[in-house]
Amino acid sequence: MIGGVEPERSDGAKRAGPIRILGIETSCDETAAAVVENGRTILSNVIASQVELHARYGGVFPEVASRAHIEAIVPTITRAMNEAHVGWSDLDAIAVTRGPGLAGSLLVGVNAAKGLALGRGLPLIGINHLEAHIYSLWLVEGAPEVRFPVLCLIVSGGHTELILMTDHGQYRRLGGTVDDAAGEAFDKVARLLRLGYPGGPAIEQAAQWGNPKAFHFTRARVEGDFNFSFSGLKTAVLREVQRYGPADTGSAERAPTRPSELPVADLAASFQAAVVEALVEKTAAAAEAYQATEIFLAGGVSANKALRAAMSQRAGRPVRYPPLILCTDNAAMVAACGTFRFQAGQRDGWDLDVVANLKLAA
Repeated sequence: MIGGVEPERSDGAKRAGPIRILGIETSCDETAAAVVENGRTILSNVIASQVELHARYGGVFPEVASRAHIEAIVPTITRAMNEAHVGWSDLDAIAVTRGPGLAGSLLVGVNAAKGLALGRGLPLIGINHLEAHIYSLWLVEGAPEVRFPVLCLIVSGGHTELILMTDHGQYRRLGGTVDDAAGEAFDKVARLLRLGYPGGPAIEQAAQWGNPKAFHFTRARVEGDFNFSFSGLKTAVLREVQRYGPADTGSAERAPTRPSELPVADLAASFQAAVVEALVEKTAAAAEAYQATEIFLAGGVSANKALRAAMSQRAGRPVRYPPLILCTDNAAMVAACGTFRFQAGQRDGWDLDVVANLKLAA
């Protein structure tokens, strides 16, 4: 029992003991299910990845992703329940990502959650994927209590958002990307350098052997706010690549050519340094302006070691980031977020629908 409120089932019955939420995540190319207790303890966290499936396309192919979710959703949920050693009567609710994400992928998870919630008499809770990423920080073992306000930098393949969180469920969007997301830029540059997919880990690995000062890529300055821009940086890398050979950037079916003398490691290191600098400077400035007690890093790009190190050095306040398994899309973060939504009284109806461009804050 948390906060003196005993969990209530959709049929009006009350179940004593800890709050246990089943989380379901299918926003993009990961089919995931997890059971979390009291919003902090992971009982299971199962992820069926589609990375190898999409690697041949150099990115996520939406129709292929949807079909793969359909095949994986039932085995993934079953495994999560088994690994958590819980039955349906041990659960208090089912939380599921409803957006943002790929509409076809989201529908698989939402419809599965609806069917289970209806069949088992459990409350249904729709979750914002961006908010779920923030709640991955509540799953870090031994982490101190959060003192608001905190500044959240959510960086992934589809999003780069600066969010001021003043309390549970209270958000203010301070800025975001005006073009490519940081993770999207990593993927595109990795393709230019023929480093494979996903681009973030590939760029980071190649950058280990490169000189981050070998190329001086101009940083896009979006003046007067806390927005980011990465499309110009991506174009600058393309121009450097073209200097070493034909202006062939490939196609959907064919990877770009790469002359053997292309300094891949130096280009990767210089590109990564430029992205990290842009993210760190804007985030640190926003944290200072809004007197945030801490900075939260979340999303796939938060796994980048260079970003973590630079942010911790520059921030002037504590910086939190999730363990690597919770940086990319997962269902434990959905269940953790669902716990706080459940405690706040959120219950969604059977008309819950997906919203591909769902916003977290205005």
